[in-house]
Amino acid sequence: MATVTIFDAFPEAAAEKLHNLASDTLKVALTNTAPSKAANTVYADLTEIAAGNGYLAGGVTATVVSSSQTGGVYTLILSGISWTAAGGDIAANRYAVLYNDTAAAKNLIACADFGVSSVIASGNTDTANGTWIGA
Repeated sequence: MATVTIFDAFPEAAAEKLHNLASDTLKVALTNTAPSKAANTVYADLTEIAAGNGYLAGGVTATVVSSSQTGGVYTLILSGISWTAAGGDIAANRYAVLYNDTAAAKNLIACADFGVSSVIASGNTDTANGTWIGA
């Protein structure tokens, strides 16, 4: 199970109306370099893995399954996040980073750490669906 962390800049960006998680285009990109929760704020701060063999630069578009608040805790559940290696392996990766592709600066939201770097072997699929924000 991946550990998800919210980027420090996200709450302020949300308060300043940079995000509308219900309607903005959200994407998830892969990296093998640990993002800095405190220092990274936009997509350009990431060191994304190389595109190829089924991985597209910029990652994949996520679909919001639910967006809700209960008892002061906001929860965002996403689906549609998967990568299928074809024609070769997808490069080693450990982190999946959620960002807002609609925002001009492509502001970062959260990062899932899978705990270990791994290659997606040709013919295999990896997913990062589920809860990205919330308890």
